[in-house]
Amino acid sequence: MGEAAELRVRDWLPRTVGLLLGTLLLATAFIAAYVGALHRPTPRDVPVGVVLGDQRAQAVLAAVRGETTAIKPVGYDDPGAAEDGLTGREVYAVLTSTPEGGLLLTTASAAAPSATDTVTRVVGTAAERARLPLRVSDAVPVATTDPRGLVPFYLAVGFVLGGYLAATVLGISAGTAPRGPRRAGLRIAALAGHSVALGVAGSLVVGPVLDVWDHDLAAIALTGMLASFAAAMVASAVQGWLGVLGTGLVILLLVVLGNPGSGGIYAPEFLPDPLRGMHRWNIPGLATDLLKSVIYFDRRSAGWAVTGLALWAVLGLAGLLTATLVRGRTSPRRPGPTAPAGAE
Repeated sequence: MGEAAELRVRDWLPRTVGLLLGTLLLATAFIAAYVGALHRPTPRDVPVGVVLGDQRAQAVLAAVRGETTAIKPVGYDDPGAAEDGLTGREVYAVLTSTPEGGLLLTTASAAAPSATDTVTRVVGTAAERARLPLRVSDAVPVATTDPRGLVPFYLAVGFVLGGYLAATVLGISAGTAPRGPRRAGLRIAALAGHSVALGVAGSLVVGPVLDVWDHDLAAIALTGMLASFAAAMVASAVQGWLGVLGTGLVILLLVVLGNPGSGGIYAPEFLPDPLRGMHRWNIPGLATDLLKSVIYFDRRSAGWAVTGLALWAVLGLAGLLTATLVRGRTSPRRPGPTAPAGAE
């Protein structure tokens, strides 16, 4: 082997080994996160609303709480506030007394069928022990075309996946850190256009193509645009600062931890402690929450999800621009076409 070949091997081998080792670590983390979070979902502190002063309903929930931590009573001052809590996704169900001497459990299965199934089962057992007739009413049911309520999650995953893949493709083809503000502006515009197209495409797929939903398609498209753009900006910023290593970090945050921690497969109350609150700040969780809000619930429940995604987009945008100013000027130029001999 010649000296030049040996130098190429010495340069290629450590980089290849490092990339393979990084891939191995990511794959192992993926297995650990998904299996660890989802292999034995156990409900804890699933919130159920009750009106303060409704002694019969409060007694039943107190008895349940004394036997299991699966359900956590949440008190409201009046029935109107309890109803707002249900449609605002503060609770999964509300238990009230009926004039006939029984109980009424009003659920919102669109929030998470697994959670409302658990509440119905636990409260039903407690009511039977107390010899109280229980009637169950689903005020916000999931669509019959999505009986397990998983379409918002998978749709959010598609939007987020499209965003960070688009950013990665541009980083590979044009360099992770744009060389100057003009190129950064072009990249941001390209990712914004891609996000708009993906948002519209996603709404068309779940709308007229598959006929999952026939309403709120414009809101679904806008959600997709925001979620995809936020993911693209975060990915671009991380890759702009860290180069190819940033791609692994993006996958770790948005996929390995982001998807099981989104609360889309199982409600957050079913997840291990480290993942229970993750949906409140990670991009897949915010996108899933926002889709559920615009499709099924009171739009007031969408406030934090919109704010969170917008904050991620702004932070990613700032990160990309600063990476452009700091690293873009020093990053090596990609070889362009060779000018003909004698050309000026």
